[in-house]
Amino acid sequence: MLLVPEHARFRSTVAPRLASLPTSPDVIVIGAGAAGIASARRLIERGLSVAVLEARDRVGGRAMTTRLRGHAVDLGAHWLHAGPINPLVALGKARGELLRRAAQHEHLWIGQRRGRPDEEAAFSRAFDVADRAITRAAGRSEDGPAGRALPRHLGPWGERIALVHGLVSGRPLDEVSLHDWPSLEYGDNFFIAGGYGAYLSRLALGLPIRLGCPVSGLDWSGPGVRVQLADGGRIAARAAIVTIPVPVLQAAFRFDPPLPGRPRDAIGGFLAGIYEHVVLHWPSAPFRGRDRLASVVGGRHKPPGMLTRIDGTPFHYFELDTASARALDATGAGADGARRLARAVLAEHFGRRSLRDLAIPAVTAWRHDPWSRGSWAVVPPGHAAARTTLQEPVGERIWFAGEANSRAQWGTAGGAYEEGLGAADRVAEILAAPFVDASERSDRRASG
Repeated sequence: MLLVPEHARFRSTVAPRLASLPTSPDVIVIGAGAAGIASARRLIERGLSVAVLEARDRVGGRAMTTRLRGHAVDLGAHWLHAGPINPLVALGKARGELLRRAAQHEHLWIGQRRGRPDEEAAFSRAFDVADRAITRAAGRSEDGPAGRALPRHLGPWGERIALVHGLVSGRPLDEVSLHDWPSLEYGDNFFIAGGYGAYLSRLALGLPIRLGCPVSGLDWSGPGVRVQLADGGRIAARAAIVTIPVPVLQAAFRFDPPLPGRPRDAIGGFLAGIYEHVVLHWPSAPFRGRDRLASVVGGRHKPPGMLTRIDGTPFHYFELDTASARALDATGAGADGARRLARAVLAEHFGRRSLRDLAIPAVTAWRHDPWSRGSWAVVPPGHAAARTTLQEPVGERIWFAGEANSRAQWGTAGGAYEEGLGAADRVAEILAAPFVDASERSDRRASG
């Protein structure tokens, strides 16, 4: 049973201003995260009517900006990764959004002291060696766990490098496909003023979205598609774009009739990635320079990641990876357990006296959120083809869109947005032709 996550009680900084749904839409979009927003915007641009159905009482999905102590803080997605190929970076620049490039230099803390310049250089070299080794191994024909390709001669940095890659992959490297490894481009990252979730919420303003409208299934047994709404109503359309996170599709969504084998198996084979924020308000933290990562090495407690001085404020992220989240869940410690863990780790490395002004106003638990059930979709070994399989339509009336589809930007809101645009374009191309039921199309091809 999923618990109600603490982050669900926070409110978005952008109030929704949405249009009413059309009575007979061309397309139903299920989900108003990055992919759903992109799909709706593109479909409307192409002259199609659309109804977006969102289970939450807000838009943005796993990107959500709230206000803490007067500052906008992201509780979900925060990085605009892969700037040169991220459509949300290009769109943000075109809209005049205030983007700032992520710092390239990070803090290194060893035990209870700052890392020396020679140690920082050695750490950076070890990272480069590890990345090159895994990328080379990924080019081989046989898939396997990415962790097997991690070099064993990385010295004191090996454990830290494995922790970082496990954090940003969403699972330990032994659970991640080697063939999926090189598809994620993390270079040239950006942050956006006011928060990523707020940016997506602004992109949704004026769209025909119904909030608080969970959809648990999709009927495609006849022409077009139909969904049953929680209030007892029904809505039908010629096609649907399903942007629900893969872990939710696995656990709490029904297709009638069931999906064919390829898309069903693709969806079923993903793992739920875990990446959580423990949000720190720590004015006296020993980090200088805004938006810089921090690596803490040595000691009994080994935090997988930190982002410090977010937007130049006293806010920081203390990240939880799969292992730390699983350990907390096993004890039932919940958000307060995450707070105790963060304090214990910081006390070990920075001293208890340094925590005199530390407050922890928020802890996320996307893994327990019923509308996400994880932070993103992870490809395990042997399942690398699943992302491209999800890009294929079902019955020429159901398309999937989301970060799970993306080969180059998986796990990111930018990847979800790009896939939403692509799905909308493909739907528009099909619907531009005279409508013929998929079974009739098959009959025509057979007889032709």
